Amino acid sequence: MATCETVAVDENGQTPKAIECRAWVAYAPKKPLTMETVIVEPPQKGEVRVRICYMALCHTDAYTLGGEDPEGLFPSILGHEAAGIVESVGDGVTSVKPGDHVIPCYQAFCKECKFCVSNKTNLCGSVRQWTGNGIMKADSQSRFTVKNTGEKIFHFMGTSTFAEYTVVHEVSCAKIREDANLESTCLLGCGVSTGLGAVWNTAKVEEGATAAVFGLGTVGLACIEGLVSAKASRIIGVDIDPSKFEAGKKWGCTDVINPKDHPDKSIQEVIVEMTDGGVDYSFECIGNVEVMRSALECCHKGWGESVVIGVAGSGKMIQTRPFQLVTGRVWRGTAFGGFKSRVDVPKLVDKYMNKEIKLEEYITHRMNFEDLNEAFDLLHQGKCLRAVLKASDP
Repeated sequence: MATCETVAVDENGQTPKAIECRAWVAYAPKKPLTMETVIVEPPQKGEVRVRICYMALCHTDAYTLGGEDPEGLFPSILGHEAAGIVESVGDGVTSVKPGDHVIPCYQAFCKECKFCVSNKTNLCGSVRQWTGNGIMKADSQSRFTVKNTGEKIFHFMGTSTFAEYTVVHEVSCAKIREDANLESTCLLGCGVSTGLGAVWNTAKVEEGATAAVFGLGTVGLACIEGLVSAKASRIIGVDIDPSKFEAGKKWGCTDVINPKDHPDKSIQEVIVEMTDGGVDYSFECIGNVEVMRSALECCHKGWGESVVIGVAGSGKMIQTRPFQLVTGRVWRGTAFGGFKSRVDVPKLVDKYMNKEIKLEEYITHRMNFEDLNEAFDLLHQGKCLRAVLKASDP
């Protein structure tokens, strides 16, 4: 982590002041968000204030708003998939400066904690206890206050990107090249990165492997993109919504299956039969514990690996017969696809600029900042992959 030798400064070279901006506040689970004028306080030691340019809606936001997140806090400003420009920095911040283009990342990377130096995981412990409680590390307080009521608003996942301005920890701020399109690169804050990384980093899929992907939303399609890049020989897409099959095939599925078309067999039995024993790898991208079991059990005996990506509801448990594991199958999990945010997100942007990965293709709706509740409706109806909303001009 950078040493604390610099002083707080904004884009005009002045000491940062509080800013008023529009933000969407989630006051309670299962209720529409409320547009409020929010006072965003200056960044403190080790913090960065970012002007959000584009933000996308992810299923995790809907999961928390739906009341299923055990860490879900209200009132809060949701959002964790966005891109913007640094407006000001707090004392000690050296890795970014005002004017830099950045992607706020819910998965921090400090480079110094036990997790980071282990080189065994992308999980970072430097700010986790604060982000999990909706506050900032410098003083254990929020930087958001509703102007009209004076009510403090919790942060969400250390990002809170459903606002025109947000404050994040420096260790959660990935600096990216300025010639990259922020509307597209905002997707690298979560979904696309997670799917690609699950294949490349967590499973480390090899050429010629077979795979099954459960759930053909953004994360599932990103898994498929990663599998195509890894030169998998067979990619089976699984979804109960046949309207998603066209996208699955476009992204690279060799087969698509609807479990509802096989009422007399479990989906794992269907896949085991069609692959002579099961797939080498499977990826669960839904957050359904029954599907997680199916994903494991469709893997080949002796070496099959299943990666859990979807986040299940509070209190849910996964289960399978121990025999499934005794006979060589492996259950893994992944967060942010194993990518080390501040190091790897800029590299993913380079891949996008070199046309090595897709981004625009995931955007099915381009909307205005004011349309966030409508975007949630589209997400719940299964009518969009990613809705990207413009918050300000780059």
